[in-house]
Amino acid sequence: MPHHKSRRVFSITLVSIFAAVGSACGQDQAPAASIEASELASRIDDGTAPFLLDVRTPAEYAEGHVTGAVNIPHTELADRLGELDFGLSEELVVYCRSGRRAAVAESILAEAGFTGVRDLEGHISGWQAAELPLVTGVEESPAEESPAPESAEPAGTSAG
Repeated sequence: MPHHKSRRVFSITLVSIFAAVGSACGQDQAPAASIEASELASRIDDGTAPFLLDVRTPAEYAEGHVTGAVNIPHTELADRLGELDFGLSEELVVYCRSGRRAAVAESILAEAGFTGVRDLEGHISGWQAAELPLVTGVEESPAEESPAPESAEPAGTSAG
């Protein structure tokens, strides 16, 4: 019988170690609440959009992004949290192409204390599948805005 008792203690110890490692890796964090693309599009249209964070590469962002989104690649987010100039509890929607990079970003944001983080359901792929508009090019940051508004026309359709 002593052999069975030691196996049980060993098993309980292993489970405890795995639970601690999982907790330390952020695996115990609940996933961010999501927002549907159609709801976000409506909120953009009526001027009540939350802060939008596109965590894809600058090249992907320039190819097409949601109106008003700020681009901070997920690999740079931890070092650029200071650029998120709003309260920790304010609503923030994160997206990438399919979800993997957004999940990494959401974990970084949660660890930094942001509690209003939401995930764009379907990400940019879902946005495109819903045939919602994208802006191409690079939007200027609020500190660099010029008086001329950015065009939301499809690329290559401007007169001139």
